[in-house]
Amino acid sequence: MTFKAEYIWIDGTEPTAKLRSKTKIIAGESAGLDALPIWGFDGSSTNQAEGHSSDRVLKPVFTCPDPIRGGDDILVLCEVLNIDLTPHESNTRAALREVAEKFGAQEPIFGIEQEYTFFQDGYPLGFPKGGFPAPQGGYYCGVGADEIFGREVVEAHLENCLEAGLGISGINAEVMPGQWEFQVGPLAPLEVSDQLWVARWLLYRTAEDFGVSATLDPKPVKGDWNGAGAHTNFSTKAMREGYDAIITACESLGEGSKPLDHVKNYGAGIDDRLTGLHETAPWNEYSYGVSDRGASVRIPWQVEKDGKGYIEDRRPNANVDPYVVTRLIVDTCCSALEKAGQV
Repeated sequence: MTFKAEYIWIDGTEPTAKLRSKTKIIAGESAGLDALPIWGFDGSSTNQAEGHSSDRVLKPVFTCPDPIRGGDDILVLCEVLNIDLTPHESNTRAALREVAEKFGAQEPIFGIEQEYTFFQDGYPLGFPKGGFPAPQGGYYCGVGADEIFGREVVEAHLENCLEAGLGISGINAEVMPGQWEFQVGPLAPLEVSDQLWVARWLLYRTAEDFGVSATLDPKPVKGDWNGAGAHTNFSTKAMREGYDAIITACESLGEGSKPLDHVKNYGAGIDDRLTGLHETAPWNEYSYGVSDRGASVRIPWQVEKDGKGYIEDRRPNANVDPYVVTRLIVDTCCSALEKAGQV
């Protein structure tokens, strides 16, 4: 008996990494993560090695059922290692793992809202060739063939994610035609990041079957159209129990060089999206507020009312690396909460 294992990894393309994958046929019964073998690939073709020393290693770190092939076949997310089995420089998961372990006692969890845009024949889905549709507004959470484009792909992607056992918590149409969102979480830092990467791979793979491409470009259409973000919702045990910790976390994200330290790692092209318009704060200014979608960080009104809950960092781009954004937020906020004795 054999089964197919689709090994998935993040490459070294800059400024925005791409997903790669290839299929390994494994003899025997479908097994758990620990039983899966490491594998190799040509790093010179993925911007992760020079041709004269091109071997790189794939180490399985997360697995789930393959909803596209079905049966006993699986998807296998991998870390990229050097041949001495140390993390490759493009491996951002390794750094997150250290920070997640350091602050694990604070029980940080995330929910990430992944926006994306469908394209077909060089145009956003729903855009007339050579022109523009009606202004944005009615498309958000809309219904009807005059306002919604690509729902069949979105529904197929949702089913694939659920069949894979991913922690998908919702979907909705976004402000621009052909623009959609799915949410992953609430989950711990490593889990939410692993599952978001697999959900992205499933998005691209599902869209293939419909002759459509999906992009995480943060500003897919210039002009008076919303960009695409990955709003990142975050809390710790202390934040889920009291409001003082909420304020400490918000303040910590605005201290010293932290705003720019974060923003420069929140996805390529962030200054095109964070302009102060279209429900964003300017990229070079930090602010937080209750129910304020024009702030860098939003405190939901229900959180203020309940006196506990979570915060939403609205700055990350759709193309952000979830390993990086979760590491930065955990490190900044959990350090501040620890210093304040709010753990």
